[in-house]
Parts: sequence; C-alpha cells; structure tokens
Amino acid sequence: MSKQGGGAKRFVLLGTDYVYPRTTNKILRAFLHSKGIKDDDIMETYTPFGHSDYQTIVADIKKFAAGGKKTAVVSTINGDSNVPFYKELGNAGLKAKDVPVVAFSVGEEELRGVDAKPLVGHLAAWNYFMSIKNPTNKAWIKEWSDYAKAQKLPTADKPLTNDPMEATYIGIHMWAQAVEKAKSTDTDKVIAAMAGQKFKAPSGFVAEMDPSNHHLHKPVFIGEIKADGQFSTVWKTPGPVKAQPWSPFIEGNDKKPDHPVM
Repeated sequence: MSKQGGGAKRFVLLGTDYVYPRTTNKILRAFLHSKGIKDDDIMETYTPFGHSDYQTIVADIKKFAAGGKKTAVVSTINGDSNVPFYKELGNAGLKAKDVPVVAFSVGEEELRGVDAKPLVGHLAAWNYFMSIKNPTNKAWIKEWSDYAKAQKLPTADKPLTNDPMEATYIGIHMWAQAVEKAKSTDTDKVIAAMAGQKFKAPSGFVAEMDPSNHHLHKPVFIGEIKADGQFSTVWKTPGPVKAQPWSPFIEGNDKKPDHPVM
C-alpha cells in the first residue's frame, strides 16, 4: 500500500449526492466500524452534481484532520466536480503526506484539467490505468491514439485511455462474442449467451462475466498520482476479483442470494 495511505484513524467520506456515493459510504462506514473506527472519527459530506466551490469543504477537512489523528479522505466525487476539488486541494496545500485522498471516480481524464504537481501521492482505485505495461494495453493505446488523430478529436494531441473506456471496450467485445454465440441479437438470447464470456482486457488480465449474476470479475489497482497526471501502480490484486453483488459489511446482506441481472 502507498506510504501516504497507511495508519489513518479518521476518515472523511466525501461524495457527489446520488446513489453510488451514498451506497459506497454506507458500506465503508460499516467496514470502518468493523475495524474499530467510531462515528466521531468519520466525517461524511455530499455535494450536488456540478458543484465547483470546494473552499469551505477543504477547509473543513483540514480542521477535521487537525484533531490529532492521521486522517484520510475517501472521495466518490463524480465527473467535472473533481477538477475544482483537486484544484482546491492544491491551493490549500493539502498534500498526500498530510491528508491522503483515495478516489473511486477520478482518473487520467479528470486530471487533464488540473496541475497535478501539488497532487502527487494522492491515490485512486480502479480496474485499469493507462500506465499499465503489457502488450495488450500498448496495442489498445495505439489503436485509440490513431483513431483520435484520424477523427481530429479535440484531445487528439494528448489522447488518454482510462478505466471507463476500458470497461466499455470490454463490454462491447463481450456483447459481440455473445451475439456470435447466440447467433442472434435478440436481447434475451444475448443475455443468456453473455454468461461466462471472457475477454483479454488492456489491464493485462482476462475479464469474465459471472454466470450467476452477470457482474464482471476484474482486477483492482491502486495508483498514486504522478506529476504528469498519470498513475503509478502501488498495489494490485493477484488476479481478477470474483464479483460480490452484496456487501458482507451491511447487516442482512450475507443472506442475499446471487440474482442474475435481467
């Protein structure tokens, strides 16, 4: 794990106000309780979509972190709001060595819009980073770069790949494989054929569609932000993680069966 991220005893759960961050933080709060973290050492804050003024929130984080215990931020801020949040982190001098931030929804594309130098060492958790070295990823990056230049996209001078792009890339190929297997584009037939589909992903691992619930088995990477806006992988799972549709940290979820997505 990152040297910045270890030893935290207080946590800020900061997210955009919709179902994904609230559900994630419900699970995180229960997980933190299981590790002996009390509610007094958890600060939970939400902002609306498109929120751009993070001066007060970052000031509140600094104040919360001044309580004498190592503090970390888990961010589920989504989309464009990441840019002003990370800019304010830089403006406030909140460095990774003091209060590390681990984000679930910030990647290479969001960091394109900020000066990443003050953000070096902050963390992100994804299933893919552009900086991952393997032949499949190298070929995919070249394919995307060539396409971006041929289409004269606005960002063709600096084409980036990221986790959501990889997820879409996997999904489209799995759908095509399922259509070939079903010999049909009928929705129900393709859904049935999707079960168990595998695809060699740019992450360097083989993604697999779980037959019982249609969630993907994918690897997890934690990366540190570098000065150039890319990520350096500091931790990864040994292989793809089996999909777990119900969190064991939420009471009653351990009794939930796996239900196929229909």
